[in-house]
Amino acid sequence: MSKHLLSNISSAYLEAANRLRPKTKKRRIVAYVESYDDIFFWRSVLSDFEDENTEFEVMLPSKTNLNRGKKTAMMNKLGENLGQCMVACVDADLDYLLQRNTENSRKMLDNPYVIHTYAYAIESYQCYAPSLHNVCVMSTLNDRNIFNFEEYLVQYSNIVYDLFVWLVWLHRHGRFSEFPLSTFNNICSVEQLNVFKPVDALEQVRKNVNRKIAWLQHNVKESKGKLGALRQELETLGLNRDNTYLFIQGHHLMENVVFSALDPVCTILRREREKNIKALAGDNKKQMDNELACYSHSQCPPEQMIRRNTQFKSCGAYKMLKAHIAKILEVRGDEVSG
Repeated sequence: MSKHLLSNISSAYLEAANRLRPKTKKRRIVAYVESYDDIFFWRSVLSDFEDENTEFEVMLPSKTNLNRGKKTAMMNKLGENLGQCMVACVDADLDYLLQRNTENSRKMLDNPYVIHTYAYAIESYQCYAPSLHNVCVMSTLNDRNIFNFEEYLVQYSNIVYDLFVWLVWLHRHGRFSEFPLSTFNNICSVEQLNVFKPVDALEQVRKNVNRKIAWLQHNVKESKGKLGALRQELETLGLNRDNTYLFIQGHHLMENVVFSALDPVCTILRREREKNIKALAGDNKKQMDNELACYSHSQCPPEQMIRRNTQFKSCGAYKMLKAHIAKILEVRGDEVSG
């Protein structure tokens, strides 16, 4: 092949490549997130705000070391502070509900370029009750609905709500050691749940919760008459009796509440599908083995599927998150046009 022909090929290739480039350069907004698990979640959120003028790049908070976490993402400086074309995307944790009563809460809420989840964490959205049947389907490839996740998490929320209000009240007053978050989680874990009779496991949680509330009422008398006002305020922040599960610790929710039901439901659906394959194959063992192998290779563990769950965008907390991002982009747009 001649050098002239090679030159023509290279030229044509470069011209084609150039035509693929956008005619106008987009504004690039760097979004720092806490850890590897957060990248996919925030990419799925921020993609809805990208257009011909704006694009996001989601990355970990440091290019120079392996430091990760909420504090690193919020305080990161790579030549400039957060703002303009640099934002931090973090879990709200309890800081949103603490409403500036702690230093961490003030740092998160007072900086408009710190975008937080409003719900406790990204796991809260991944465990959004109306989406959990679809997680089962993605995992097992069986669409039979055998468990009401929405009712389960509504009942759970109502059971733990009053104790959670106590937790917020004590933490707002700096009394963390009197009721650590870990203690709340231990009390509110769901154990030995029978998916065909979940009321028994939930009733045990209720007993544990009522026992702790009685202790708090006896030992923290200065709270008398003050929790009612806090309940009203929390409702304005999006928390109510039916959705408390979205505001408790995300990892606890996923591992000790949702998976208590999700794992056995997926096991039942998987065995049901395998039984159906065996019945349809009849005496044809080769066909049965091939079909079972095909089904096995098509499945994914529920813990993988739930972390790829993006069907949370009708959630009330998510609507507040969207409004936050839209406000930042509106302000930034005004700055650019000015």
